[in-house]
Amino acid sequence: MTVSTDRSRTGNRTEAEAPGLGIRLLPILDRYGILLVILVMGLVLYALQPDVFFSWRNITNIFKQTAVNSMLAIGMFLVILTAGIDLSVGSVLALGMMSLAVANAAGWAWPIVLLLGPAVGLATGFVNGVGITKLRMPHPFIMTLGMLFMARGLANLISGGVPYTGLPDAVRFLGSAQIELGELDGTRLNLPVGLIVTIVVYLIFWVFLEHSVLGRRIYAIGGNPQAARVSGINVDRVLIFVYSLCGLMAGFAGLMMAGRTNSGFPNAGIGAELEAIAAVIIGGASFFGGRGTVLGVFGGVIIMGLISNTLNLNNVSVFWQQILIGLIIVVAVFLDVVRRGIGTRR
Repeated sequence: MTVSTDRSRTGNRTEAEAPGLGIRLLPILDRYGILLVILVMGLVLYALQPDVFFSWRNITNIFKQTAVNSMLAIGMFLVILTAGIDLSVGSVLALGMMSLAVANAAGWAWPIVLLLGPAVGLATGFVNGVGITKLRMPHPFIMTLGMLFMARGLANLISGGVPYTGLPDAVRFLGSAQIELGELDGTRLNLPVGLIVTIVVYLIFWVFLEHSVLGRRIYAIGGNPQAARVSGINVDRVLIFVYSLCGLMAGFAGLMMAGRTNSGFPNAGIGAELEAIAAVIIGGASFFGGRGTVLGVFGGVIIMGLISNTLNLNNVSVFWQQILIGLIIVVAVFLDVVRRGIGTRR
């Protein structure tokens, strides 16, 4: 019995031409590989400190500590999806935080105080978006770098460079409240409100990006902005929306940090933009745009939290943590370049 090897003429692949198992698994690993990484890290860290790492208190501490970065990272994710970057989010966090703290000290009603931080973030993000699109900046780096300095300067200006303490209960609730779930083996089980807020926000972003026309347009712009323009997408309008939303999330992060610390301080969020970028890239997003998932970003945030928590438990200097974050960004971008090269060859 003979088998014809001339199948390519009919458009079918021969066995030699069929993609290997590794190539076929790449899309699955791209989407869900972050969960495997978290599982492996968790098992390793548990083996190193079995009595501490998986304690309920330590786990909830990780989620409380990552709540602010979660908000920054999901906003940064939208920007990176469009092949952009926003270096101002740390300063916008501080500006939003100080705005609500100063307003509270001036006697403003708590609902206005609660909304002021996100509103300030939305306004600065809108300015970023308009500046990038209407001033035809060669790269978002320039506009957002300028906003980094302007927002930080404004935060110091309105506060006189000093911190403000004592915030409304509604603000503290978002940042530091916990819901009691009961008791297990003598351990009180409390669920941080910040974790609930994070899950709700990420579900909203997942629905938006996966199941809305605008979400698909954001991916399209990141994949090929020229093709997106030709297809009728108003790229400038979408970019203004994306940077506005990124600013909104930075302002919301400032609200959550204010609630966690019961204060506002103008030097908050220094370097926070780098942690947000690191979480997004670790989570599988591409600096080239058009690639990444909300689940991946959440996983990236958790990995950053696991690393920070482990180093803190072992009394490792914060300076080493900064060095490690820098290395993670470099390695993650390098892997992104390698992955892009593999995808191009395919």
